[in-house]
Amino acid sequence: MLLRLYMTTLILLICHQIDAAYWKEWEMFLLPEGIQFFIVFNLIAFPPLLFGLVEIASNKKNQFTYSFFISSLGLATFLIHSGFYIFGYAQFNLPVSVFLILSLGLISISQLFWTLRMIRKV
Repeated sequence: MLLRLYMTTLILLICHQIDAAYWKEWEMFLLPEGIQFFIVFNLIAFPPLLFGLVEIASNKKNQFTYSFFISSLGLATFLIHSGFYIFGYAQFNLPVSVFLILSLGLISISQLFWTLRMIRKV
């Protein structure tokens, strides 16, 4: 189950980043260099997340660390974008954008609880 949750969170994060490029998310964060910074950020951010997928699939003992990390990242994405919505940002208002962000929140909470449950069993 942990592997499925991790993969789902990872897929949602990847799709969100594709959507974020469409919405020019770097402008919301006031980041310098625009798309260049965004691409470099993703080049740095995704390899550890993909490595975590391998660790969980291999049932390594550090799998819980990776699970907490990606679920925290998904939850942070949900919370940050909820804040943007509250403050009136118009980006990410299309149905699929909203679906991705809401799904990230829900799946990340599920993953956090599932990870805690599995740790208690070990």
